[in-house]
Amino acid sequence: MAPASFDRSPPPFFRVGFAPLTKLIFFSALSLLLMFGDKQLQFTKPIRASLSTLILPVQWLVLQPGQVASAIGDYFQNLEQAQKNLQAVQLEALQQSTRSQQVEQLLIENQNLRQLLDLKPTFTTSSQVAEVLFDVTDPYNQRIVIDKGEVKNVALGSPVIDAGGVVGQVTRVYPFTAEVTLLTDRDQSIPVVNSRTGARNITRGDILAGLPLIELKFVPASADVKEGDLLTTSGIDGVYPAGLQVGRISHIERRVDISFARIHATPLAEIKGRHVLVLQPTGSTSAPKGKAP
Repeated sequence: MAPASFDRSPPPFFRVGFAPLTKLIFFSALSLLLMFGDKQLQFTKPIRASLSTLILPVQWLVLQPGQVASAIGDYFQNLEQAQKNLQAVQLEALQQSTRSQQVEQLLIENQNLRQLLDLKPTFTTSSQVAEVLFDVTDPYNQRIVIDKGEVKNVALGSPVIDAGGVVGQVTRVYPFTAEVTLLTDRDQSIPVVNSRTGARNITRGDILAGLPLIELKFVPASADVKEGDLLTTSGIDGVYPAGLQVGRISHIERRVDISFARIHATPLAEIKGRHVLVLQPTGSTSAPKGKAP
């Protein structure tokens, strides 16, 4: 048989079709066309929505073990935290009960002593609750605005307190609002007494290391002052009732080359609280201690 008679073409089983480069070009162009068409015509959006709906139960089923484990962990964590909070509340309730009994006994003793000494009864001031609206945006002064004013009989110079102690003093009164200068303002001064020693001093607002504090002025370096001493209002200014908590001594600096010690106290009031109590000044005529620019 002649060599030219042999069929040199590959059998049908081994046919490879188009060249690889041709396939690459074709499918690349098809991909670009589909992406462009999907971008402009959004024809695959219904398909994606259908597929998303179909696989949603599968996704939910896959996420269940993790969510169950997380829920169990949160349950035991919340249960442990609730038990700790309950124990803390019970302990605090016991402490408050003890304190209330002591306060009641002290009130009885104080009343008996005042009767024996024929002293006038302590003056009870009227008060009203006010809500803090906002802080005054002044970097050089620390003030807040409350929702009570002249219409609610808020007087200029009225003391403002909260559950912790003295917050400040009303320095501006408007018909429906009032400005309160905080006790940490540098122009605010309050006569105080050291509950441990009975020494009387004057506080002024100050800032130490960026923290709003109050400073005791003109305290001799040799004075008996310790960290943790409680400062309360003395009541001699005719504005603040006596016995209101002001702050607690937190920092004492004594230097041999300076006659006076530098003493700072941390306010006990929640300066950024939401609600406050506005009192009437104890004196018949009172001017605000803080300077209102």
